[in-house]
Amino acid sequence: MSETRIQTQDDPRSKSPIPFHDQVECALEGRVLLNDPQFNKGSAFTIEERQTFKLNGLLPTAIHSLEDQTKRAYEQYHSYELPIAKNQFLQSLRDQNEVLFYRLLSDHLKEMLSVIYTPTEGDAIKLYSHLFRRPEGCFLDIEHPDEVDDIVNQCAHHDDIDYIVVTDGEEILGIGDQGVGSIGISTAKLALMTLCAGIYPNRTLGVVLDCGTDNEDLLQDGLYLGLRQNRVRGARYDQFVDIFVKSVQKNFPKAFLHFEDFGLTNARRLLEVYRPQLPCFNDDIQGTGAVTLAAVTSAAWVCKLKLNDLRVLIYGAGSAGTGIADQVRDAMAEMGNVSAEEAAKNIWLVDKPGILISSLGKKITNGQRPYVRSNDEFDGVEHTDLVQVIRRVKPHVLIGTSTHSGAFTQNVIEEITKHVDNPIVFPLSNPTRLAEAQPKDIFKWSNGKALIATGSPFEPVTFEGRKYIVAECNNAMIYPGIGLGCVLSRASMLSDSMLISAVHALAALSPALKDADSGLLPDVGDVRVVSMKVACAVVRRAVEDGVATTQGIPRDEAKLEAWVKMQMWDPVYRPLKKVDPAYASRDAKGKVGSKISQ
Repeated sequence: MSETRIQTQDDPRSKSPIPFHDQVECALEGRVLLNDPQFNKGSAFTIEERQTFKLNGLLPTAIHSLEDQTKRAYEQYHSYELPIAKNQFLQSLRDQNEVLFYRLLSDHLKEMLSVIYTPTEGDAIKLYSHLFRRPEGCFLDIEHPDEVDDIVNQCAHHDDIDYIVVTDGEEILGIGDQGVGSIGISTAKLALMTLCAGIYPNRTLGVVLDCGTDNEDLLQDGLYLGLRQNRVRGARYDQFVDIFVKSVQKNFPKAFLHFEDFGLTNARRLLEVYRPQLPCFNDDIQGTGAVTLAAVTSAAWVCKLKLNDLRVLIYGAGSAGTGIADQVRDAMAEMGNVSAEEAAKNIWLVDKPGILISSLGKKITNGQRPYVRSNDEFDGVEHTDLVQVIRRVKPHVLIGTSTHSGAFTQNVIEEITKHVDNPIVFPLSNPTRLAEAQPKDIFKWSNGKALIATGSPFEPVTFEGRKYIVAECNNAMIYPGIGLGCVLSRASMLSDSMLISAVHALAALSPALKDADSGLLPDVGDVRVVSMKVACAVVRRAVEDGVATTQGIPRDEAKLEAWVKMQMWDPVYRPLKKVDPAYASRDAKGKVGSKISQ
């Protein structure tokens, strides 16, 4: 939003990369204003604002506070029984009143996170073409590459976008190819960026690259809203993605680009291509890897083991599994002062063909290749038998990213428990029904010895009267802080060392460091504080690495925390200042970001 502000020479805000909103400039009035979620306050408009913006007679007489509105919205939320209905209510609220939407979520984050994100958002994405009411975000299709730059340019002025989430929809939340409906994952991730890290909602942009779909159900659906053709791949696909990325660099040179839910054959490849060119991030690879590494680091501290001494077995070697492997390898290399190749010797991967060994040849992907073992190492072992593989490897850590429900059987857990005092077991597959094991079973089968983290929220488990808190390896605990740190530092790239600094910051907040039966990661209800701490770590490392371009970043820890917190958006109503439409900015007209006035 455009704003009016007064700053003195010593005001730290003058050095801030994000503008402050003391007064919000608005060129809209009447019903147009009420229909704009960025400016709308509903019954909370003051008497003066109702007069100035020609709202008299368009609203009930009573003036209510944001707290009153939040109470009403919470009652309405609970009038719906099905999670998908709750999801659609929240989406409708977001389309009407952005501040109220985020305030409601902030007040009830733990309760509503699974509704606005996994698993319920996955259901909403599958039904996108049937639930569609109002477009949100930027839709680019591969049949019109010549229009990409004009479309991207019309979304905002080049200084007005801080964070972009883009997907091609090929691999969504464990439910596969969802075509154009995947715009829902881009906007959901952006909502979490605002909710968890205070990124200004009108300074974000959600994008879907519609390259077709190989989902036959969508192709046969008469209401499907995307390109009704099979996915375009190969050189034409690469050229389309490149046109988009170059348009981002041209039109939004300060923005951070977040790749989300690209398919296995493209996710890592695109990250490797564009990571040296602009500040970008793939949450499925780097985010999943980072939050899992933080939990592993916490578990190692609890077990009084060094990270680089751990043997790690990862079951499921797709984007998430190899991303975790990379993060663990890089951290081991840094802590042990050894090469990445040497650190990789402590990591084993299992995928559909079984343990990854050299004889698999062309079946090995580039992301898996650093972790391939020699054939001799597994002579006499049935390569697809997880129990036999564990017996040979004797891992401290077993991580599941396979979406193979129930893969961690009683025999598997009992076998790993034979070889280490406290097995570290993370069934991370989402949604809950695809988890490799239930925490209560893992705890029982390990005789209460296992340290557990999951990819979805689970209730605490008990064994022989002892209560254990199951940590949730939710990417929302780390990627918002990483993104905020990169935005505030205006980092020219996201380095490996910045990611590891983020991991250490998150791991240091582990409740298990004080009580081993507490979660290995902080509670999701504390995510705003966590994101601030992670962002500080990322900013500090960006400065040390020489990739921060923001000037005047505080070096003192307390001042840095204050500087970061000061720039995090809060869902509160700010006074509106009327401006002449003839001279108003695009922002004041509601024409910036994912939500543009209709």
